Amino acid sequence: MKKKSVLSAIVAYTILIVAAVLTLAPFSLSIMTALRAPGDFLRQGPIHLPDPATIENFSALFTGPHSFVTPFAVTTQMVAVILVGQIVFSILAAYAFAYLQFPGRDVLFWAFIATLLVPQVVVVVPLFLAFQQMGLRNTFWALVLPFVFGSPYAVFLLRENFRSVPQELLDAMRVDGAGHLRMIRSLVVPLNRPIIVTLIVITVVTHWNSFMWPLIITTGDTWQTLTVATSALSTQYNNNWTMVMAATTLAMIPLILLYLVFQKQVAQSIGGTELR
Repeated sequence: MKKKSVLSAIVAYTILIVAAVLTLAPFSLSIMTALRAPGDFLRQGPIHLPDPATIENFSALFTGPHSFVTPFAVTTQMVAVILVGQIVFSILAAYAFAYLQFPGRDVLFWAFIATLLVPQVVVVVPLFLAFQQMGLRNTFWALVLPFVFGSPYAVFLLRENFRSVPQELLDAMRVDGAGHLRMIRSLVVPLNRPIIVTLIVITVVTHWNSFMWPLIITTGDTWQTLTVATSALSTQYNNNWTMVMAATTLAMIPLILLYLVFQKQVAQSIGGTELR
């Protein structure tokens, strides 16, 4: 039995190591390429350590004719507005679907969730035409309005977690005279903090990496996001992969830092909270 246990552990760790290498290899290659001079990259190929390492590619991103300052600022503002809107409206909607009684509640909920089955590409053209008719094309509001009022995935996930709050606690707060907003603020949200933090991470990652909608609804450099700017960079400097990889690495850094800050809450939400 002991030999089987040791063998199982070896197999499990081998699979985990291989999976980690396959996952981290593209990120490592991106960072290595970003820290190399263009001539060094062309001379030695991609799979070599930078010798010497240089940050000239990162400097060129902020000093060249197509500076990444504006795309970075636009992306940060866009994600911040969408994040606040999605979390606030998703919490309110999930609370209503979990605890409030009104005609057609379940039908409305499942109809809303069914929109998850609709591919984004199907609604792109109607959305584009609607924003064009409203005169909002190539504006900041065109970037955020389709996503700021919550998402079906967030509402579904929050509703299922909210329903795990003990009914006794809700009844006790009602007896004390608490209204819905107070119960959300003082009871429901604190008890579901890990899943809310996980949704924050998912929302930031999703919209930080959003590409298709910003590419379609904006033109020029005024409201260009990081993903669109990086794509344009790869066509303008199709032989300068070191600068393209520097832009990719720059886009990854905030997401890595975000996960490092909130990894404990994300792990808690995956493993389950005390309520379950």
